[in-house]
Amino acid sequence: MTQFRPCIDLHQGKVKQIVGGSLNDKGATENFISEHNAEHYANMYREHGLIGGHVIALGKGNQEEALSALRAYPNGLQFGGGVNSSNAESYLKAGASHVIVTSYLFENGEFSWDRLDKIKRETGTDRLVLDLSCRRTKDGWYIATDRWQTITSTQVNQDNLIELANHCDEFLIHAADVEGLQAGIDEDLVKLLGQGCPVAVTYAGGARSLADLKRVHELSNGLVDLTIGSALDIFGGKGVTLDECILWNQSQK
Repeated sequence: MTQFRPCIDLHQGKVKQIVGGSLNDKGATENFISEHNAEHYANMYREHGLIGGHVIALGKGNQEEALSALRAYPNGLQFGGGVNSSNAESYLKAGASHVIVTSYLFENGEFSWDRLDKIKRETGTDRLVLDLSCRRTKDGWYIATDRWQTITSTQVNQDNLIELANHCDEFLIHAADVEGLQAGIDEDLVKLLGQGCPVAVTYAGGARSLADLKRVHELSNGLVDLTIGSALDIFGGKGVTLDECILWNQSQK
Protein backbone atom coordinates (compact mmCIF):
# COMPACT_ATOMS: atom_id res chain seq x y z
CA MET A 1 0.00 0.00 0.00
CA THR A 2 1.37 3.40 -1.01
CA GLN A 3 2.59 5.40 1.98
CA PHE A 4 3.57 9.03 2.43
CA ARG A 5 7.23 9.32 3.41
CA PRO A 6 8.60 12.48 5.03
CA CYS A 7 11.80 14.30 4.12
CA ILE A 8 14.29 16.83 5.46
CA ASP A 9 16.28 18.53 2.69
CA LEU A 10 19.34 20.44 3.91
CA HIS A 11 21.08 23.14 1.88
CA GLN A 12 23.70 25.54 3.25
CA GLY A 13 22.89 24.41 6.80
CA LYS A 14 19.15 25.16 6.58
CA VAL A 15 16.04 23.06 6.02
CA LYS A 16 14.84 24.09 2.57
CA GLN A 17 12.74 23.07 -0.38
CA ILE A 18 14.44 23.76 -3.69
CA VAL A 19 13.82 23.26 -7.40
CA GLY A 20 15.83 20.10 -8.03
CA GLY A 21 17.21 20.87 -11.46
CA SER A 22 18.52 24.29 -10.34
CA LEU A 23 21.10 23.03 -7.82
CA ASN A 24 24.73 23.96 -8.54
CA ASP A 25 27.87 25.35 -6.86
CA LYS A 26 26.43 28.87 -6.72
CA GLY A 27 23.20 27.82 -4.98
CA ALA A 28 19.70 26.88 -6.06
CA THR A 29 16.22 28.24 -6.74
CA GLU A 30 14.58 28.10 -3.31
CA ASN A 31 10.88 27.47 -2.70
CA PHE A 32 11.13 27.62 1.08
CA ILE A 33 13.64 28.21 3.88
CA SER A 34 12.49 27.00 7.29
CA GLU A 35 12.86 28.93 10.54
CA HIS A 36 13.06 25.50 12.21
CA ASN A 37 16.12 23.25 12.31
CA ALA A 38 16.42 19.63 11.17
CA GLU A 39 16.00 18.31 14.71
CA HIS A 40 12.56 19.99 14.90
CA TYR A 41 11.35 18.06 11.84
CA ALA A 42 12.91 14.79 13.01
CA ASN A 43 11.10 15.12 16.36
CA MET A 44 7.83 15.86 14.55
CA TYR A 45 8.15 12.75 12.37
CA ARG A 46 9.08 10.61 15.39
CA GLU A 47 6.11 11.86 17.43
CA HIS A 48 3.74 11.01 14.57
CA GLY A 49 5.30 7.59 14.00
CA LEU A 50 6.26 8.39 10.40
CA ILE A 51 8.83 5.90 9.12
CA GLY A 52 11.08 5.52 6.08
CA GLY A 53 11.73 9.24 5.67
CA HIS A 54 15.04 10.67 4.54
CA VAL A 55 17.48 13.43 5.40
CA ILE A 56 19.35 14.64 2.33
CA ALA A 57 22.39 16.92 2.59
CA LEU A 58 22.62 18.92 -0.62
CA GLY A 59 26.23 20.07 -0.74
CA LYS A 60 28.52 21.22 2.06
CA GLY A 61 27.75 22.81 5.42
CA ASN A 62 24.99 20.43 6.46
CA GLN A 63 26.81 17.91 8.64
CA GLU A 64 25.78 19.22 12.06
CA GLU A 65 22.13 19.61 11.08
CA ALA A 66 22.01 16.12 9.57
CA LEU A 67 23.57 14.48 12.62
CA SER A 68 21.19 16.31 14.98
CA ALA A 69 18.21 14.93 13.02
CA LEU A 70 19.61 11.38 13.16
CA ARG A 71 20.14 11.70 16.91
CA ALA A 72 16.60 13.00 17.43
CA TYR A 73 15.01 10.05 15.62
CA PRO A 74 17.37 7.07 15.91
CA ASN A 75 16.76 4.44 13.23
CA GLY A 76 13.81 6.47 11.97
CA LEU A 77 15.44 8.31 9.08
CA GLN A 78 17.63 7.41 6.12
CA PHE A 79 20.60 9.65 5.32
CA GLY A 80 21.94 10.66 1.93
CA GLY A 81 24.39 13.21 0.59
CA GLY A 82 28.06 12.51 -0.06
CA VAL A 83 27.81 8.95 1.27
CA ASN A 84 30.69 6.66 0.26
CA SER A 85 32.38 3.47 1.47
CA SER A 86 34.57 5.31 3.98
CA ASN A 87 31.82 7.28 5.79
CA ALA A 88 28.71 5.09 5.37
CA GLU A 89 29.23 3.20 8.61
CA SER A 90 29.62 6.44 10.60
CA TYR A 91 26.14 7.62 9.55
CA LEU A 92 24.61 4.28 10.54
CA LYS A 93 26.32 4.55 13.94
CA ALA A 94 25.03 8.14 14.23
CA GLY A 95 21.44 6.86 14.03
CA ALA A 96 20.52 6.49 10.34
CA SER A 97 18.35 3.46 9.62
CA HIS A 98 19.88 3.30 6.11
CA VAL A 99 22.35 5.24 4.02
CA ILE A 100 21.37 6.47 0.57
CA VAL A 101 24.05 6.41 -2.11
CA THR A 102 24.17 7.72 -5.65
CA SER A 103 27.10 9.72 -7.08
CA TYR A 104 29.71 7.52 -5.36
CA LEU A 105 28.53 4.56 -7.47
CA PHE A 106 29.64 6.24 -10.68
CA GLU A 107 33.13 6.77 -12.05
CA ASN A 108 33.40 9.03 -15.11
CA GLY A 109 29.67 8.63 -15.70
CA GLU A 110 29.84 4.83 -15.69
CA PHE A 111 28.27 2.61 -13.03
CA SER A 112 30.92 0.94 -10.81
CA TRP A 113 30.09 -2.54 -9.53
CA ASP A 114 33.35 -2.43 -7.60
CA ARG A 115 32.20 0.62 -5.64
CA LEU A 116 28.82 -0.97 -4.98
CA ASP A 117 30.59 -4.03 -3.53
CA LYS A 118 32.79 -1.78 -1.36
CA ILE A 119 29.88 0.10 0.19
CA LYS A 120 27.85 -3.09 0.64
CA ARG A 121 30.68 -4.48 2.75
CA GLU A 122 30.24 -1.51 5.10
CA THR A 123 26.44 -1.43 5.27
CA GLY A 124 25.12 -4.82 4.21
CA THR A 125 22.30 -4.88 1.65
CA ASP A 126 19.69 -4.47 4.41
CA ARG A 127 20.78 -0.92 5.32
CA LEU A 128 21.58 0.37 1.84
CA VAL A 129 19.26 2.51 -0.31
CA LEU A 130 20.24 3.10 -3.93
CA ASP A 131 19.30 6.57 -5.13
CA LEU A 132 18.38 6.19 -8.80
CA SER A 133 17.24 9.79 -9.25
CA CYS A 134 16.96 10.48 -12.93
CA ARG A 135 16.27 12.82 -15.80
CA ARG A 136 14.02 12.11 -18.72
CA THR A 137 15.47 11.95 -22.23
CA LYS A 138 13.93 11.04 -25.57
CA ASP A 139 15.10 7.46 -24.91
CA GLY A 140 13.68 7.14 -21.38
CA TRP A 141 15.05 7.93 -17.93
CA TYR A 142 18.76 7.96 -17.07
CA ILE A 143 20.33 8.21 -13.61
CA ALA A 144 21.62 11.72 -12.90
CA THR A 145 24.48 12.34 -10.45
CA ASP A 146 26.38 15.36 -9.08
CA ARG A 147 23.27 17.11 -7.79
CA TRP A 148 21.30 15.90 -10.83
CA GLN A 149 23.52 17.84 -13.27
CA THR A 150 25.33 14.88 -14.87
CA ILE A 151 23.28 12.39 -16.84
CA THR A 152 24.95 8.97 -16.74
CA SER A 153 24.74 6.11 -19.22
CA THR A 154 22.68 3.97 -16.81
CA GLN A 155 19.01 3.78 -17.72
CA VAL A 156 16.19 3.37 -15.22
CA ASN A 157 14.39 0.44 -16.79
CA GLN A 158 12.91 -2.88 -15.73
CA ASP A 159 16.08 -4.91 -16.28
CA ASN A 160 18.32 -2.57 -14.31
CA LEU A 161 15.81 -2.24 -11.46
CA ILE A 162 15.60 -6.02 -11.11
CA GLU A 163 19.39 -6.40 -11.23
CA LEU A 164 20.16 -3.61 -8.74
CA ALA A 165 17.44 -4.76 -6.34
CA ASN A 166 19.67 -7.70 -5.39
CA HIS A 167 22.14 -5.28 -3.83
CA CYS A 168 20.01 -3.00 -1.63
CA ASP A 169 16.99 -2.76 0.66
CA GLU A 170 15.18 0.05 -1.19
CA PHE A 171 15.31 2.52 -4.07
CA LEU A 172 14.84 6.29 -3.76
CA ILE A 173 14.03 7.94 -7.07
CA HIS A 174 13.67 11.69 -7.56
CA ALA A 175 12.30 12.75 -10.92
CA ALA A 176 14.77 15.63 -11.15
CA ASP A 177 12.96 17.36 -14.02
CA VAL A 178 9.81 17.94 -11.94
CA GLU A 179 11.40 18.07 -8.45
CA GLY A 180 10.23 21.15 -6.52
CA LEU A 181 7.93 22.45 -9.27
CA GLN A 182 4.60 21.25 -7.77
CA ALA A 183 3.46 20.70 -11.34
CA GLY A 184 2.42 17.08 -10.95
CA ILE A 185 4.22 13.76 -10.72
CA ASP A 186 5.91 11.97 -13.62
CA GLU A 187 3.12 9.42 -14.11
CA ASP A 188 5.00 7.32 -16.67
CA LEU A 189 7.95 6.91 -14.32
CA VAL A 190 5.70 5.94 -11.38
CA LYS A 191 3.99 3.38 -13.61
CA LEU A 192 7.37 1.90 -14.60
CA LEU A 193 8.48 1.69 -10.95
CA GLY A 194 5.27 -0.09 -10.02
CA GLN A 195 5.75 -2.88 -12.57
CA GLY A 196 7.02 -5.48 -10.16
CA CYS A 197 10.03 -3.73 -8.61
CA PRO A 198 11.48 -6.38 -6.26
CA VAL A 199 12.25 -3.93 -3.39
CA ALA A 200 10.48 -0.97 -1.76
CA VAL A 201 10.56 2.22 -3.85
CA THR A 202 10.06 5.83 -2.81
CA TYR A 203 9.29 8.30 -5.61
CA ALA A 204 9.78 12.07 -5.18
CA GLY A 205 9.11 14.93 -7.55
CA GLY A 206 6.21 17.18 -8.48
CA ALA A 207 3.64 16.06 -5.88
CA ARG A 208 1.21 18.85 -5.11
CA SER A 209 -1.83 17.42 -3.30
CA LEU A 210 -3.39 14.48 -1.51
CA ALA A 211 -4.73 13.40 -4.90
CA ASP A 212 -1.15 12.61 -5.92
CA LEU A 213 -0.90 10.01 -3.14
CA LYS A 214 -4.03 8.38 -4.54
CA ARG A 215 -2.65 8.62 -8.08
CA VAL A 216 0.68 7.01 -7.14
CA HIS A 217 -1.26 4.27 -5.37
CA GLU A 218 -3.33 3.64 -8.52
CA LEU A 219 -0.46 3.83 -11.02
CA SER A 220 1.86 1.56 -9.02
CA ASN A 221 -0.72 -0.88 -7.63
CA GLY A 222 0.25 0.36 -4.17
CA LEU A 223 3.91 -0.66 -4.63
CA VAL A 224 5.50 2.83 -4.71
CA ASP A 225 5.65 5.27 -1.78
CA LEU A 226 5.58 9.05 -2.24
CA THR A 227 7.57 11.90 -0.75
CA ILE A 228 5.85 15.29 -0.78
CA GLY A 229 8.03 18.35 -0.21
CA SER A 230 7.26 21.87 -1.46
CA ALA A 231 3.47 21.40 -1.48
CA LEU A 232 3.38 20.36 2.21
CA ASP A 233 2.16 22.87 4.80
CA ILE A 234 5.17 22.29 7.10
CA PHE A 235 7.35 23.54 4.23
CA GLY A 236 5.22 26.58 3.47
CA GLY A 237 3.09 24.76 0.89
CA LYS A 238 -0.64 25.15 0.30
CA GLY A 239 -1.36 21.86 -1.44
CA VAL A 240 -1.60 19.33 1.38
CA THR A 241 -1.16 19.18 5.16
CA LEU A 242 1.02 16.80 7.15
CA ASP A 243 -2.09 15.75 9.08
CA GLU A 244 -3.79 14.68 5.82
CA CYS A 245 -0.73 12.59 4.91
CA ILE A 246 -0.70 10.94 8.35
CA LEU A 247 -4.41 10.09 8.02
CA TRP A 248 -3.74 8.66 4.55
CA ASN A 249 -1.02 6.38 5.95
CA GLN A 250 -3.31 5.19 8.71
CA SER A 251 -6.09 4.44 6.22
CA GLN A 252 -3.73 2.30 4.11
CA LYS A 253 -2.70 -0.02 6.92
